Amino acid sequence: MPEIKLPEVELNIYSPKDPVEVPIVENRICSKEASPNFVRHVTFDVSGTELEGRVKVGQSVGILPPGENENGRPYKLRLYSVSSPSNGERGNSNLISTTVKRTIEELENNELYLGVCSNYLADLKPGDTVQMTGPSGRRFLLPENATDFNYIFFATGTGIAPYRGMIMELMEAGIENEVLLVFGCPYRTDLLYPDYFEPLDEARDNFHYLPYISREDRRANGTKRYVQTCLEDDSDITDPILEKENTLLYICGLKGMESGIYKTLANKGFKEYLDIREPAIEKEPDEWDENDMKRYVKPSARTFVEVY
Repeated sequence: MPEIKLPEVELNIYSPKDPVEVPIVENRICSKEASPNFVRHVTFDVSGTELEGRVKVGQSVGILPPGENENGRPYKLRLYSVSSPSNGERGNSNLISTTVKRTIEELENNELYLGVCSNYLADLKPGDTVQMTGPSGRRFLLPENATDFNYIFFATGTGIAPYRGMIMELMEAGIENEVLLVFGCPYRTDLLYPDYFEPLDEARDNFHYLPYISREDRRANGTKRYVQTCLEDDSDITDPILEKENTLLYICGLKGMESGIYKTLANKGFKEYLDIREPAIEKEPDEWDENDMKRYVKPSARTFVEVY
């Protein structure tokens, strides 16, 4: 197993008390055109700021939306994962991108709740400016020796954001090892960045793209296809990669998928990706309860997790 050498990163170059103003240069839909959800790829120009060339893919930047809440206090900072490679969007070190989904929910009183920051960002046009902080995050990163490893990336929703930049970075570095992206979403129209991942899957023998659509496709036994079920349904792809001693796992997106992935890995005998402690180690994985998952089943050094 090669040594996992995470890069040294800089944190909080700009703080909420001392943000930097940067313009937007791109704001476009990145889901299938017919999607009922609105997910946008937003690019910022950080030219002339201390962020230029100093933000790694896997880190996040913060956005401070204008205005005040019902208590008269300024709206809180929101963090967004960087979706551009470390060398910048399209190789431009001054361009940093992220992925934004409009939060639109119906409340019990039939009123609509609109997420403050996501809708603020989604409404902006090129030339508009935002108050930015960051970067933040020091572990959910590619190793310095990134091409020494194989990768399995699990994502749901906008959790795919860092993987876009990471996979671009790995491909640009000429990686010859295996790279697998498993992306889960409710409907086909919710697939994000398909214009990049689908052609890449066709063009590169060492890149595998497995979209798992939970509310359309059903498994042979009638249950839904979630990201963790790929470990069983596509085991001809996943098992050979998991068996390699130089494979790393990354998990990003909704927290609910974490326990399913861990239990399936353990059931299949891939416990080297987990740190299982007493008393969970004495139980069968399917018997792990919420307390076990919270306290006694942790990711190992080969597994990187960013969930919400």
